[in-house]
Amino acid sequence: MSTDTDLDARTGLVEDAPRPAATATAAPAAPPARPASAPEPTTPSRPDPSSGTGRAAGKPGGNTWIVPLLVLVAGMFMSVLDISIVNVAITTMQNDFGATTDQMQWVSTAYSLCEGVVVPASAWLGIRYGLGRVYTIAMVFFAIFSTLCGFAWDINSIVAFRILQAIPGGVIPVVALAALYKIVPKDKLGAAMGIYGLGIIFAPAIGPTLGGYLVEYVNWRLIFFINVPIGVVGVLAAIFFLPTFSRTAGKKLDVPGFLAVAVGLFSMLLALHEGPTWGWTSYPTLILLTVGVLALALFVVIELEVDEPLLDLRVFAHWPFTNSLLLIAIISMGLFGVLFYIPVFLQQYQGLGAFETGLLLLPQALVMAFVMPAAGFIYDKIGARIPAALGLAIVSWTTWELAGMTIDVSHGHLEMLLAARAAGIGLAMMPIMTGGLGSLPSFLSENGSAVNTLVQRASSAIGLAAMTAMMTIQQAQASADRTGTASMPDGSSGMMMEYQMYSRLQSLSFVTAMNDLLYVTAILTALGVPLALMLRHGKPTPSDGPAMAH
Repeated sequence: MSTDTDLDARTGLVEDAPRPAATATAAPAAPPARPASAPEPTTPSRPDPSSGTGRAAGKPGGNTWIVPLLVLVAGMFMSVLDISIVNVAITTMQNDFGATTDQMQWVSTAYSLCEGVVVPASAWLGIRYGLGRVYTIAMVFFAIFSTLCGFAWDINSIVAFRILQAIPGGVIPVVALAALYKIVPKDKLGAAMGIYGLGIIFAPAIGPTLGGYLVEYVNWRLIFFINVPIGVVGVLAAIFFLPTFSRTAGKKLDVPGFLAVAVGLFSMLLALHEGPTWGWTSYPTLILLTVGVLALALFVVIELEVDEPLLDLRVFAHWPFTNSLLLIAIISMGLFGVLFYIPVFLQQYQGLGAFETGLLLLPQALVMAFVMPAAGFIYDKIGARIPAALGLAIVSWTTWELAGMTIDVSHGHLEMLLAARAAGIGLAMMPIMTGGLGSLPSFLSENGSAVNTLVQRASSAIGLAAMTAMMTIQQAQASADRTGTASMPDGSSGMMMEYQMYSRLQSLSFVTAMNDLLYVTAILTALGVPLALMLRHGKPTPSDGPAMAH
């Protein structure tokens, strides 16, 4: 077993030893840092006698990183899948619990809020206790809390267990991404990120199909119980195949910074989730937005002043990384908005069941599963600029075409456009992430991973909330316009016709509002193409050792 053999010792990159000349010349110079905020030197961790003898990592630059990478993908897939797979079970859970629609929204809202609070502290946990150890423990607790969710007996219990589940759910993506950048040679990062991206993009895409089948033909509780065998296998694999990473003993938690960012993110996400219900100009929404902005501003001030910041904001001094965050936000907002509203359209206005909807959305998931690894190999050959710009152009064009939908759109046409759109997302996403994170110096890798994950989660939540608000406004306007011009039949004999006309009116209003939303998404994505053209072009600089080993 090997969670306790130091990665650096295996690869010959001991922290205090001099670097090989080739590596030193290839690595970009890090910006000057304040002595007070510079990371403390770390020492190789001592093996735990209970852990047994570790497996050798092999020579740097070989293929020994593939198995540990697959271990990380398993955990990432499990944590991200849980977000989308739950959505298809909401209606069934509502009937079982006898809850209202507003109450059931907290099954997803509570998870998002808690996850947003946990993510900023995840980087500190990885640095303080070791990425491998934190990853394994998070997997254990995610499986345990998933089991509790499956045994929930009412609305209050499922919300409480989802909050607990979100704690390890927020930690896993951050530490997994940071670990990837430490075990993969730099010249293989594109291929590795292409495989890793299956957990980020493929999991949400396959979620409706898997969840739809379980909900419709088995039991909704299995959407949580399915995490248990995955978690058990993932934990065992982590114990046997993941190395232990160096850690900084005694690194203190930035409590003021954590409280500030926790309050800020919680307030902002809660306001955005509840804004459509409370009203965007209501006092609760405005107060939460104000508190959120002030708390996040305070967080920035604190992080620039403390000796050991929770998140090192120097990551934003690297334009390639900041540029990648902007592009990731654009893709995430468009991806999760379409993933949410297309199933609603198919089920509520075309009468498809949950599993039928999942089958219709399956081709896009399969396309992503094929394109994302291919995009990683392309990145290793030519860099991020061409695949990112081409992918975003495809996403923009297919989204614009989707915006011409009618209530009777054929499923074949819809499948084709969604699959082409998925190809664009798969082509762009991983090169953008890889290029951005790869531009950071090694001592900022954990912080970069945390900021990257935070931007993905926050942009998805903010984008979906903004789209919901836009949909509500546009749908109400379209309904009012059509109602004003429609002539309703008179008499009791016309009541059925009136109901049918009303249903048709609501369907047309929804489609009109959704098309407007898709047009906005297409334009927003097109604006990302010039940013993609600023990404680095050319084969990434190779490295003989782990990309981010200290």
